[in-house]
Amino acid sequence: MIILNYDQTFIQANTYIVADDDAREALVIDTGAGSAQWIKDTLAEHQLSLGAVLLTHGHLDHIWDSAAVAGDAPVYIPAPDRYRVEDPFKASLPDAARDLALARMGAQAWKVPSNLLDLPQEMLSGSFEIVKGVYMRALPTPGHSEGSTVFLTQGTISDESNVPVVSDGRVESIMFAGDVIFRNGIGRTDLPGGDEQEMMASLRLLVNVIRPETVIFPGHGGHTTMFYETRYSPYMHAAMSS
Repeated sequence: MIILNYDQTFIQANTYIVADDDAREALVIDTGAGSAQWIKDTLAEHQLSLGAVLLTHGHLDHIWDSAAVAGDAPVYIPAPDRYRVEDPFKASLPDAARDLALARMGAQAWKVPSNLLDLPQEMLSGSFEIVKGVYMRALPTPGHSEGSTVFLTQGTISDESNVPVVSDGRVESIMFAGDVIFRNGIGRTDLPGGDEQEMMASLRLLVNVIRPETVIFPGHGGHTTMFYETRYSPYMHAAMSS
């Protein structure tokens, strides 16, 4: 499994490209503002074709380049956050922050993706082939936003990847966590649609159902593991004790 990461985007939101080594069809997870050219160049460099875009949630720092990246390819978003795509500023940021955010993104006009779709229902009940050779399951984890969702997969991380994970050929359990879990942190709950109690419930769910060895690729910052977060994160400790 190829996993490629780029974080030189607005608020350093992580963009990921995931592809099967043989099928060479790419799934792009979260299209941060400023990621479109990197995605285009990287797909060409690795001889990958774009299959779909998958969004962990609807905040603007994770969705901004989705239309530019996808073209006519499907853009999947958790249904509760779909409304955010209609006006990502209104749904994500207080009024006072909008002009600054727009300026930092180069005043690029927002465009709704032409093929915006809710997550396939099959992803919510089991492993689903979202692009050729890449199977993922969706687990709703609200709290940062109403629709925040983590995506689970398994695979051996190939040498073609640029993520700093040494797997020695092992099959890894992998979670793309969006803004639910960071290394020693969690997503904020004070933006519109956030809910602290829902976040605590989501964290408890993850502790109960995600294997400790699972490698977590978050929406911001470097990778971590479920074992590390469960053992060392004060936020996880608070959730487990509440």
